[in-house]
Amino acid sequence: MAGRVSGKTAVVTGGCSGIGLASARLLAAEGAHVVIGDIDDDRGKAVADEINGSYVHCDVTDADQVEALFAAADRITGRVDIAFNNAGISPPEDDSILQTDLETWRRVQETNLTSVYLCCKAALPYMLARKSGSIINTASFVAVLGSATSQISYTASKGGVLALSRELGVQFARDGIRVNALCPGPVNTPLLQELFAKDPERAARRLVHVPIGRFAEPEEIANAVLFLASDESSFITASTFLVDGGISAAYVTPL
Repeated sequence: MAGRVSGKTAVVTGGCSGIGLASARLLAAEGAHVVIGDIDDDRGKAVADEINGSYVHCDVTDADQVEALFAAADRITGRVDIAFNNAGISPPEDDSILQTDLETWRRVQETNLTSVYLCCKAALPYMLARKSGSIINTASFVAVLGSATSQISYTASKGGVLALSRELGVQFARDGIRVNALCPGPVNTPLLQELFAKDPERAARRLVHVPIGRFAEPEEIANAVLFLASDESSFITASTFLVDGGISAAYVTPL
C-alpha cells in the first residue's frame, strides 16, 4: 500500500548513511517530506535533493542545533509528524569496561542517548500542538541482551534509549503521540563493515548467533521504521520493537 505517510513531515537524524539513509528514502517514497539532520553537509544536501526533501546541519549533541532542526522542519512544512531519532556512533575505543576510558564513555553517551533526549524534547511540543505524532528512537538488540564481546558505553546508551522511549510512550499516549524503541539486530551498515575490516574474528562471533544466518540490510530496518511511523501501528507505543533476525530469542542457532 503506497502513500502510508503521505502529507506528513518526518525528521530523520543520521540520515546520510545506513539505516537513516534507507529510512529517509523509504519515507519519502511513501509520501513524507523528509528533513535530514546530520553533520555531513555534502552528503546531506545530495540526499535531500535525491528525495526532494530538506537538509539541516545538526550536531545532535548540541541542544540549540537540535531545536533549530525541528523548528526548521515546522517552518518548511508547518508540521512535525514523525521523528526518527537515529544518529549514533560505535567507536572502536568503546570496548570492555576495563579498556574504555571516561572520555569515550561520555562521547558515546552524548551521541547515542543524550541526543535522543534532546530530539524528543524538541519534537514533542510540535506534536502536542497537533495531538498526534510518532517518535521512533533507535535502540538495539543489545539493550535486551548481554555480550561477552562488550562495547560497554554503546550497550548502556542503547539500554537508556529503550527505557527513555518506554517512559515517553506511556507518558504521552493519551496525547495522541506514540513513542517506540526500534531495536535492530546487526545490520550491514558502514559501522558493521568497518568492524569486519578491522576485526573479522569479532564480527564472525556475532554472525554465528543470528538464527537467520546473516545480518540485516538497512532497507529491512527501514521497513520497520515506516511501519512505526504510519497509522498501521496506531495501537503500538512504548514497545521494544525488535527486528533482529531472532537473535534475542536464540539459545542455540540452526546449523
